[in-house]
Amino acid sequence: MTAPAVPSYDAYMWPIVERLRAHGRSMTNEEMLDDVSAHMGLSEAVRSAPHGNSGQTEVEYRMAWARTYLKKIGALENSGRGVWTLTPKGAAITEAEVRGGPRQVQQDYAAQRAAAPPRFSLDDTPSPSTAFDAAEEIADDAWRGALMARLLALDPSAFERLCQRLLREAGFSKVEVTGKTGDGGIDGTGVLRMNLLSFQVIFQCKRWQGSVGAPTVRDFRGAMVGRADKGLILTTGTFTAEARREAVRDGAPAIDLVDGEMLCDLLRQHRLGVRVEMVERVTIDAVALSAI
Repeated sequence: MTAPAVPSYDAYMWPIVERLRAHGRSMTNEEMLDDVSAHMGLSEAVRSAPHGNSGQTEVEYRMAWARTYLKKIGALENSGRGVWTLTPKGAAITEAEVRGGPRQVQQDYAAQRAAAPPRFSLDDTPSPSTAFDAAEEIADDAWRGALMARLLALDPSAFERLCQRLLREAGFSKVEVTGKTGDGGIDGTGVLRMNLLSFQVIFQCKRWQGSVGAPTVRDFRGAMVGRADKGLILTTGTFTAEARREAVRDGAPAIDLVDGEMLCDLLRQHRLGVRVEMVERVTIDAVALSAI
């Protein structure tokens, strides 16, 4: 089967600006993914195309690069909670300026590299890097891919135990894996306490590649009714647009969805199978040296 043609990252840049303007100049990553994809008329096949084994879709990955370039040219800014906002420059920017953004960023980066002092290895041989590096704005998905490969290699019971541990680390109590078959897709139960209130939660763990569709969400909701206050589906894959809409459909109990990208982030946050090391960075303060 031929893979669907996913638009390149620069194709998302102007639609992101347009939709931010239509939504009061700010959107979350998830809101932007759904709204911009619909605005661009992307098919479900395009939206569901995976980006390797990273737990992201290709559209998510390329849209992240589009945001990176928009941030580099001063049109966007973001908070630590994944909320993107148009800057005053972004609110007034033209389509032509946006389309010229990637070239401008790459030219600026090349100029900075040319003006920067050379890097040296231990044998004093220059070690220049010419590739555009957006590591500060876009997550390096190498660790996600490596983690996802490990998750996909787990047997189903081990993956369920990992999800059980993750929910405990996230504040759930009485987390139990049911291990039953033919139970409407329910893999476990738990209790989430929030201040004075507590909620009975059932969860489903889907260790697979590809996208989880709306029928899975509907079936899970059917098993949830009368047994729990909240439902949660965790997957190493992604969710289709229809599945996300079904999860929050009016008049039906809402179901929370954790896709592969979010699952990797949660494992990193709670240090489950992931070790984060802070790397010391040394820079030269020429002004201070000259004043000594």
